[in-house]
Amino acid sequence: MKDPKRSLRTGWLISLIRKYEYELNPQYLPLWLPMAEDERSLVEPIKGSSSDPNPCPICLGPITQDSYLDQCFHKFCFNCIVRWTNTIASKHSPGPSSLKCPLCKTENLSIIYGYDGSSFQQHYINRDLRNSEFFSEAHRYRLKCYYTEPGNLADKLNVSSYWKSLKYRQQNHWLHDWLRREIQAVTQEEDVDIIVHHVLGVIDSFRRDEVKHSNISPATKREEFKLLVFQAVEPFLVGRSDRFVNELELFLASGLKIDAFDRVYIKHLHWKIPEISEEETDETPEHEPAVPYLYILDQDSDDN
Repeated sequence: MKDPKRSLRTGWLISLIRKYEYELNPQYLPLWLPMAEDERSLVEPIKGSSSDPNPCPICLGPITQDSYLDQCFHKFCFNCIVRWTNTIASKHSPGPSSLKCPLCKTENLSIIYGYDGSSFQQHYINRDLRNSEFFSEAHRYRLKCYYTEPGNLADKLNVSSYWKSLKYRQQNHWLHDWLRREIQAVTQEEDVDIIVHHVLGVIDSFRRDEVKHSNISPATKREEFKLLVFQAVEPFLVGRSDRFVNELELFLASGLKIDAFDRVYIKHLHWKIPEISEEETDETPEHEPAVPYLYILDQDSDDN
């Protein structure tokens, strides 16, 4: 796995916020010096703002309505960073779908704001996924999971037993659809078929190679699997790759269909998402799925 100090490992908004919110040091300022005249009005310093140890890097005043860019997690006033985004977008036609952070120049896809410890809102750069045909409530719930501590869900889903009982050798017929939705949610892109095909190929190769080296311990096979998947998705998911691997493992270990897995996950986190959780189910991680894994190492398993 990649050294955690060298990249933004996936995970949890609150820990990333705590890590980055004190990195807005005075040496990054002032930001208005290299700007065009029409951008300068966005960042005029507020008098007396120097007393704030961590001011907004744009207005230099105390931060109001904390907001963070979704990749680098630099912190700004919500109104300031939205105005900055709109100014940059007005100079391009069509407007860009990402924004370079004013501080570190990292490309970001959205602005995270309204975080209350368990939920948040997102303002997407120059696009409205709320009206998108592909970005459903289920996509939003899955993306939200990447900013939330999963707690002891791995224990509830018996992940360790999944490896010890060699269930990882079995084919999961819901994996293709789960991967497609998961990668769409994380990347916020509709066309992810190439990535899905690549990940499925890596998993299929792992299962076939595993039979040839069946003397290797389940713990070793587990680490090998996670490393292979991480390496496959890291070029596309970057800092969220580790968390993606863990989420994939949870889904596979559950043995549940996608909708049943969603309800178990949402119930575990005590969330209320009517579009997903309104249907009650008796399926729990302790039960076998309604349709268990049907085939073991089918040679035609590329057809998912």
